[in-house]
Amino acid sequence: MIDWLTGRTTRRQFDRFVDEVTEGLVRTGYSMTFDLAETEDLVQETLLRVARRWDRVRSMDHPAAYARRILVNLVIDGGKERSRRNAELEAGGDGELEASPDADAFEPFRTIDAVSELRAALGTLSRRQRAVIVLRYWEDLSEADVAELLGCSVGTVKSTASRGLTRLRQVIGAADAAPGAASPQPERSSSAC
Repeated sequence: MIDWLTGRTTRRQFDRFVDEVTEGLVRTGYSMTFDLAETEDLVQETLLRVARRWDRVRSMDHPAAYARRILVNLVIDGGKERSRRNAELEAGGDGELEASPDADAFEPFRTIDAVSELRAALGTLSRRQRAVIVLRYWEDLSEADVAELLGCSVGTVKSTASRGLTRLRQVIGAADAAPGAASPQPERSSSAC
C-alpha cells in the first residue's frame, strides 16, 4: 500500500499515524454504515488516499481530521454504489425480553436491546442525516466542525440534525408503541449538506 513512501522516517511517521487513527476511523465508519466489512474497506481506502498525499498531509495541523473527512465523504458519496445490508439493522424476534424474577440478570441484555433499537432507528435516516448525527453527537464535533467537514453551512447542519433527531424520536416512539412492527424505511433527504 505504501511503496511510494520513501525513507524510513517517513514510513515510520505514516505507520504511527495509522496506529493512532485507525480505531477512531473504524468507529466513525461503522456508526454510519453498520457493516464492519464495508467499514474496514472504507478505512483502508481512506488510509490509501492519505498515504498518496502523505508528504502534504503530515505537515497539516490536524491530519486525523483530514482522514476523517475522506472517510465521511467515501461513506456519503460511495453509498449510491454500495448496498447496505438492512438485515443487520433489524432487531431479531419481537424485541422484548422475557420477564424474569431476577431482573438484574437481564440488565446487560436490556442495554444490548436498546443499542440494537438505536442502530435500527439510525438505519432509517438518510446517509447525510446519519453522518451529521454521528459526527455531532458520537464524535462530539461542534456544528462548525461538522459543517466544515461536510462542506455545508452551520445552518444546514443544525436543520439536518434537527430533522434527523425528530426522525429518530418518531422511529423509536413507533417501536415502543408497536413492538414487532415493521421498521420504517429510510427517509430520503434533499439536504444540501
